[in-house]
Formats: sequence, C-alpha cells, structure tokens
Amino acid sequence: MPFEALPEDEQALGSPGDPETVARTICLRLLDQRARTRAELADALRRKGVPDASATAVLDRFAEVGLIDDAALAGTFALAQHRERGLARRAVAAKLRRRGLDEQIVTAALDPIDRDSEYAAAQALVAKKLRSLGGLDPQVQARRLIGLLGRRGYPAGLAHEVVRDALADTLTDTDGAAADLT
Repeated sequence: MPFEALPEDEQALGSPGDPETVARTICLRLLDQRARTRAELADALRRKGVPDASATAVLDRFAEVGLIDDAALAGTFALAQHRERGLARRAVAAKLRRRGLDEQIVTAALDPIDRDSEYAAAQALVAKKLRSLGGLDPQVQARRLIGLLGRRGYPAGLAHEVVRDALADTLTDTDGAAADLT
C-alpha cells in the first residue's frame, strides 16, 4: 500500500512525496494527542503505508531527541494505572504489553508496585466500594468485592484477605460471621 501524501496546506513542510516528512508529521500529530510507545508509532506508520526504512529513520531520530522514551512512558503509565485506577501489578503489566513494550521495560516499570502497595490499593478500592454495598448481605458483599478485585488483576489470596479484613471491621455481630465470608 503506498503511503498517504500530505494535504495541500501541509505540503510547505516538505515534499509531499517524501516518506520521512510524512512519517514525521504522522508521529508529531500522534504525540501531540498523548505519549505513545515506539511500537504504537511504528504500527501507525505501517498502517499509513510509510516505508519501513523511512519509519525507522524517523523513529530513531525521535528517540534520539527524547520525543519517544518507552522506559519513561512505561514507568509513568504503570504508577498512574496503579495509583489512580487501582490496578494490580498483573493488570498493569498486561496493559503495558498491549502497548507494545518489551518485557525488560515492563519488568522495570513494575518494580515500584510491590505487595504492600497492592494491598493498600486493594484496601482503598474495597473501602470505596463497600460504602455502596451497605444494605446487602455480607456474603453478597464479599462476592462482589472479590469480583471487583479480581477484575482489577489482584491475586485471589490477596483479594480474600483484604475483603475478609474489611468486612470484619464493618460487622458488628460477634458470632464469627466474618470467618466464613470467603
């Protein structure tokens, strides 16, 4: 598939037939919207029909000047997903891999997310959700909370532990109901 030429109003930037100019323009537009990985930009260039040699030259130059930095993007993205969305390490890793990052970068980005931070994030999610589940049976609350944590990528053992602790704190009855919730 031939690459797409630039619209007439943008031909002043360079020759409309120059694949590197087209690649540069496509990358700059995409990076203007949000930070992107090298793999995401390469896929976009491939879809637009930019020759591989031109795409590689532009991507190498962008990496050289710091417009593309997969490691920094991965680190920032991982912490944001964990802190703001409450995702567990496993879910964050899956999102990073979907963005085309290699395993070494993914592993380095996940280093700050340890069991203690996962436990704290899970507690915050459960506390927030528990407010809306107040009138339900404790068994139903437990099932919904564990499901919530599972969808966010938390391991089953950690999910059960957090939910058990949270429900034990909220139950006023002392007949041991918290022990058989999970």
